[in-house]
Amino acid sequence: MTLVQLKNKGLSRPTSTPSFLGDFFNNFINDEMIGKDLFKSAPAVNISETADKFNVELAAPGLEKTDFKVEVENGILSISAEKKSETKEENARFTRKEFSYTTFSRSFTLPEHVKAESITAEYTNGVLRLAIPKKEEAKQTSAHEIKIS
Repeated sequence: MTLVQLKNKGLSRPTSTPSFLGDFFNNFINDEMIGKDLFKSAPAVNISETADKFNVELAAPGLEKTDFKVEVENGILSISAEKKSETKEENARFTRKEFSYTTFSRSFTLPEHVKAESITAEYTNGVLRLAIPKKEEAKQTSAHEIKIS
Protein backbone atom coordinates (compact mmCIF):
# COMPACT_ATOMS: atom_id res chain seq x y z
CA MET A 1 0.00 0.00 0.00
CA THR A 2 1.45 3.36 -0.95
CA LEU A 3 1.61 6.43 1.23
CA VAL A 4 -1.24 8.07 -0.69
CA GLN A 5 -3.39 4.96 -0.27
CA LEU A 6 -2.63 4.95 3.47
CA LYS A 7 -3.69 8.58 3.73
CA ASN A 8 -6.84 8.15 1.66
CA LYS A 9 -7.91 4.74 2.90
CA GLY A 10 -7.05 5.12 6.55
CA LEU A 11 -8.20 8.64 7.27
CA SER A 12 -11.60 8.91 8.83
CA ARG A 13 -13.46 12.12 9.49
CA PRO A 14 -15.07 12.92 12.83
CA THR A 15 -18.40 11.15 13.09
CA SER A 16 -20.16 14.42 13.92
CA THR A 17 -19.32 15.90 10.50
CA PRO A 18 -20.41 13.97 7.38
CA SER A 19 -17.73 13.94 4.68
CA PHE A 20 -19.75 15.94 2.15
CA LEU A 21 -20.37 18.60 4.79
CA GLY A 22 -16.71 18.66 5.78
CA ASP A 23 -15.65 19.02 2.13
CA PHE A 24 -18.17 21.83 1.65
CA PHE A 25 -16.89 23.78 4.64
CA ASN A 26 -13.23 23.10 3.85
CA ASN A 27 -13.66 24.43 0.31
CA PHE A 28 -16.16 27.26 0.62
CA ILE A 29 -16.03 28.85 4.05
CA ASN A 30 -13.19 31.29 4.41
CA ASP A 31 -14.18 32.74 7.77
CA GLU A 32 -11.21 31.88 9.95
CA MET A 33 -13.23 31.97 13.16
CA ILE A 34 -15.89 29.57 11.90
CA GLY A 35 -13.34 27.24 10.36
CA LYS A 36 -11.28 26.97 13.55
CA ASP A 37 -14.27 26.39 15.80
CA LEU A 38 -15.96 23.95 13.46
CA PHE A 39 -12.97 21.68 12.84
CA LYS A 40 -10.89 21.99 15.99
CA SER A 41 -12.07 18.54 17.09
CA ALA A 42 -10.00 16.90 14.32
CA PRO A 43 -6.31 17.81 14.66
CA ALA A 44 -4.10 18.00 11.61
CA VAL A 45 -2.10 14.89 10.73
CA ASN A 46 1.02 14.48 8.59
CA ILE A 47 1.91 11.01 7.30
CA SER A 48 5.22 10.22 5.68
CA GLU A 49 6.96 7.04 4.61
CA THR A 50 10.57 5.94 4.70
CA ALA A 51 12.09 2.67 3.54
CA ASP A 52 11.50 1.00 6.91
CA LYS A 53 8.51 2.76 8.51
CA PHE A 54 5.57 5.13 8.33
CA ASN A 55 5.69 8.30 10.43
CA VAL A 56 2.54 9.94 11.75
CA GLU A 57 2.59 13.42 13.29
CA LEU A 58 -0.56 14.73 14.93
CA ALA A 59 -0.75 18.38 16.03
CA ALA A 60 -2.42 18.53 19.45
CA PRO A 61 -1.03 21.42 21.51
CA GLY A 62 -2.16 22.04 25.06
CA LEU A 63 -2.54 18.39 26.01
CA GLU A 64 -0.48 16.12 28.24
CA LYS A 65 0.75 12.71 27.14
CA THR A 66 -1.59 11.15 29.72
CA ASP A 67 -4.57 12.69 27.85
CA PHE A 68 -3.96 10.42 24.82
CA LYS A 69 -5.12 6.90 24.12
CA VAL A 70 -3.39 5.13 21.22
CA GLU A 71 -4.40 1.59 20.33
CA VAL A 72 -4.48 -0.91 17.49
CA GLU A 73 -7.39 -3.29 17.10
CA ASN A 74 -8.17 -5.43 14.05
CA GLY A 75 -5.74 -3.48 11.86
CA ILE A 76 -7.15 -0.06 12.84
CA LEU A 77 -4.89 2.47 14.55
CA SER A 78 -6.98 4.76 16.77
CA ILE A 79 -5.67 7.94 18.36
CA SER A 80 -7.91 9.78 20.77
CA ALA A 81 -7.57 12.34 23.53
CA GLU A 82 -9.75 13.78 26.23
CA LYS A 83 -9.03 16.70 28.52
CA LYS A 84 -11.34 18.35 31.01
CA SER A 85 -10.61 21.44 33.04
CA GLU A 86 -12.72 23.47 35.43
CA THR A 87 -12.24 26.71 37.37
CA LYS A 88 -14.51 28.05 40.03
CA GLU A 89 -14.46 31.53 41.55
CA GLU A 90 -16.65 32.32 44.52
CA ASN A 91 -17.33 35.76 45.91
CA ALA A 92 -19.84 37.03 48.42
CA ARG A 93 -22.01 38.40 45.60
CA PHE A 94 -21.53 35.83 42.84
CA THR A 95 -20.17 32.45 41.83
CA ARG A 96 -18.51 31.96 38.49
CA LYS A 97 -17.71 28.52 37.18
CA GLU A 98 -16.03 27.90 33.84
CA PHE A 99 -15.07 24.63 32.27
CA SER A 100 -13.62 23.35 29.05
CA TYR A 101 -13.73 19.96 27.42
CA THR A 102 -11.44 18.87 24.62
CA THR A 103 -11.88 15.56 22.84
CA PHE A 104 -11.02 14.07 19.46
CA SER A 105 -10.56 10.73 17.78
CA ARG A 106 -8.74 9.82 14.55
CA SER A 107 -8.56 6.33 13.02
CA PHE A 108 -6.34 4.88 10.30
CA THR A 109 -6.45 1.52 8.54
CA LEU A 110 -2.98 0.03 8.76
CA PRO A 111 -1.46 -1.76 5.78
CA GLU A 112 -0.93 -5.49 6.31
CA HIS A 113 2.84 -5.13 6.00
CA VAL A 114 3.43 -3.20 9.25
CA LYS A 115 4.46 -4.49 12.66
CA ALA A 116 1.55 -3.18 14.72
CA GLU A 117 2.99 -4.60 17.95
CA SER A 118 6.14 -2.46 17.49
CA ILE A 119 4.51 0.96 17.04
CA THR A 120 6.08 3.63 19.24
CA ALA A 121 4.67 7.02 20.26
CA GLU A 122 6.17 10.22 21.66
CA TYR A 123 4.51 13.52 22.60
CA THR A 124 6.69 16.65 22.67
CA ASN A 125 6.02 20.33 22.05
CA GLY A 126 2.36 19.78 21.15
CA VAL A 127 3.00 17.10 18.52
CA LEU A 128 2.25 13.39 18.92
CA ARG A 129 4.68 11.35 16.80
CA LEU A 130 4.14 7.70 15.97
CA ALA A 131 6.63 5.41 14.23
CA ILE A 132 4.99 2.45 12.51
CA PRO A 133 7.69 -0.04 11.45
CA LYS A 134 7.31 -2.17 8.34
CA LYS A 135 7.83 -5.93 8.25
CA GLU A 136 11.15 -7.00 6.72
CA GLU A 137 9.57 -8.30 3.51
CA ALA A 138 7.85 -4.95 2.93
CA LYS A 139 10.88 -2.71 3.32
CA GLN A 140 11.86 -0.92 0.18
CA THR A 141 15.21 -1.81 -1.27
CA SER A 142 17.29 0.40 -3.47
CA ALA A 143 17.14 -0.12 -7.20
CA HIS A 144 19.84 -2.19 -8.79
CA GLU A 145 20.72 -2.78 -12.40
CA ILE A 146 20.23 -6.19 -13.93
CA LYS A 147 22.85 -7.19 -16.49
CA ILE A 148 21.57 -8.67 -19.71
CA SER A 149 23.62 -11.57 -21.00
